[in-house]
Amino acid sequence: MTTTTAIRAVGVIGAGRMGQPLIGHMARKGFVVAAHDIDATKREVVAKLGGRWADSPSTLVQGSDAILVCVGYDKELRELLSAGLLRDLRRGTIVAVLSTVHPRTVQELAEAAGPFGVHVVDSTVARGGRAADAGTLLAFIGGDADVVERLTPVFACFSTDIVHAGGVGAAQVAKAANNLVMWACVVANHEALALAKRFGVDVERLRGALLMSSAENYALRHWGENTMAWAEDDMEIIQSMAHDVGIGLPQAGLNRELCRTLKPKRFRLDEYGV
Repeated sequence: MTTTTAIRAVGVIGAGRMGQPLIGHMARKGFVVAAHDIDATKREVVAKLGGRWADSPSTLVQGSDAILVCVGYDKELRELLSAGLLRDLRRGTIVAVLSTVHPRTVQELAEAAGPFGVHVVDSTVARGGRAADAGTLLAFIGGDADVVERLTPVFACFSTDIVHAGGVGAAQVAKAANNLVMWACVVANHEALALAKRFGVDVERLRGALLMSSAENYALRHWGENTMAWAEDDMEIIQSMAHDVGIGLPQAGLNRELCRTLKPKRFRLDEYGV
């Protein structure tokens, strides 16, 4: 059973594009927030956001009731949550993995953390940087119900919607499903608008019309604001997941290749290639 102690102090590992707004939201809501990043120049930013700087992950975890991990990749996550760091955590501490990684990675880390009395859960977020800034993220959390209940007030600081997706790893599956649809929409939007432009149609006017039609989608609403930075990583994880369970995702494979082609583009309304 999980301790029912309310979370008061939160540590954030990774004070980058997503980590920074989260730090600010939690500090403004009254949580004691500490942060660490491998880039020590983030110290001043963290202080301005209302957080305390920690010189190392080991220092960060001291006194933290929950740790939010915002690093980029599976390898980084595994190296971070080594046995040494897990041993430094107090029993009952929750480690929430916001990183988009393979669900198996989080499940293995949760199993490794068990003997230390530490709860590793996955807690992916959707809607991107704009929503992080506004505090309107959608959060998927995978873990035991009592752990999710303790963690919910933390995520409510920066999320308007919180979904308990299931057990550990389920949040990664939910995020993979989200990304699978999102990148398919980005590719479809690009091809549709490229075709329209080649036929001399006013693309901005058409986009406005499509947003009132059955073609409406999130990526189209935010056209010109999208980034392809994570597309290939997301699709690689999805294809690995599909391989593990023995199913084919032919459209996902095609979209991965198309995303590589589209990655350099800025997606402004006046730029459509084929």
